Amino acid sequence: MAHYAFIDSNNVVTHVIVGRNEGDQGVDWEQWYGYTTGNICKRTSYNTVGGVHTSGGIPFRKNYAGIGYTYDSTRDAFIPPQPFPSWVLNEETCLWNPPISMPTDGQFYNWDEATTSWVVNE
Repeated sequence: MAHYAFIDSNNVVTHVIVGRNEGDQGVDWEQWYGYTTGNICKRTSYNTVGGVHTSGGIPFRKNYAGIGYTYDSTRDAFIPPQPFPSWVLNEETCLWNPPISMPTDGQFYNWDEATTSWVVNE
């Protein structure tokens, strides 16, 4: 089964459904679902994260669409909401990156936007 995202006039994903695989019965299901609902519809891949297919297949639209994600037609990508104002979009993965990398010392950290730094989760 394939997954399809419905997009509003602001290019924001409003819901995602499980549907038929593209080409089943010779139908363009992306177009069919869009037409029958009156929404823009784009197929999305459950196995695609950051432009990589987790099962070794071909990645599809950079990321699996979620409600609140934005569809960027120029990149043909689903982009998650920006988690913090200081985070920057990675053009390759279409995911948001913090301005500094999280420490890798085995401790658990949370992002503190006020100080734009990682703080130990105590």
